[in-house]
Amino acid sequence: MSQAILKVEHLRVEFDTRRGILVAVDDISFHVMAGEVFGIVGESGAGKSLTGQAIIGLLEPPGRIGAGQIHLSGQRIDQLPYHEIRRIRGKKIGMIFQDPLTSLNPLYTIGKQLTETILTHSDITTHQARQHAIKLLDEVGIPAAEKRIDHYPHQFSGGMRQRVVIALALCVNPSLIIADEPTTALDVSIQAQIIALIKRLCTDHNTAVILITHDMGVIAEISDRVAVMYAGRLVEVGKVRDVVKNPKHPYSQGLMGSIPSLHHRVAQLIQIEGAMPRLTEIPHGCPFNPRCPLAFDRCRKHRPDLLDTEPTKAACWLYDNGENNGG
Repeated sequence: MSQAILKVEHLRVEFDTRRGILVAVDDISFHVMAGEVFGIVGESGAGKSLTGQAIIGLLEPPGRIGAGQIHLSGQRIDQLPYHEIRRIRGKKIGMIFQDPLTSLNPLYTIGKQLTETILTHSDITTHQARQHAIKLLDEVGIPAAEKRIDHYPHQFSGGMRQRVVIALALCVNPSLIIADEPTTALDVSIQAQIIALIKRLCTDHNTAVILITHDMGVIAEISDRVAVMYAGRLVEVGKVRDVVKNPKHPYSQGLMGSIPSLHHRVAQLIQIEGAMPRLTEIPHGCPFNPRCPLAFDRCRKHRPDLLDTEPTKAACWLYDNGENNGG
């Protein structure tokens, strides 16, 4: 992991509405290294999926990138014309969606969809594309790939369809894969298989992966680093072991405290009071302050940036060393 495949700098995603501009993702920055699994976790509505859609150029109007820059392998991609970002999508960035049925066309065989993608981005023959597709299906664990390649999506189980989607994302060996809730629609035993598969493929292909999920168990199992999102902002970033074992931000502490432990019994799990604010009602200062048991006056007036909390970084005034004035 010697270089950053992806750099996201001060990304802002906006929506034009009759009430004005709503900010769904507000000034977030992070990087992803080659061969790394970078997890993004948070509640529904935190802005996780919108971040992934902004990176891959799939924001639906009236959504748009309002500010910031996105660099892939040193190339800025957030301002590219549609036809250019479409060439990058699939060739350099793969996407794994939550529901495989939304990614697969029910009218075409699996082989047709795989070979079409391969031929679009590669200068090879149809026969070579088919052989590559069979190899990919075999690699992701589809039994009897030579026969199953001519089957339709409805002839596969949910777990097998998700394996096909992973093969589709890997078609032309992209440098980055964005996996948006890849295990949510699957039962627990299949989830474990898909997690192990993504982890193995990441290692074998040296592919960077952004894993978007609300499941801390999945994050802890597969990610190298994790970013915790709340109300469109990053509240904590660090190595997954540090964030899971010793979270610094009160929101991260609440997330970790709500997970039952196998090692010791507690009378009651931690509960975060209230709910995430709507985009029209994000409070001043730290967006978590109405729900935070440790909030004080400064939290209600000024928004904190990510501060060095050793070993993670957390956007919380509890860790201000006096150099930040909250300006």
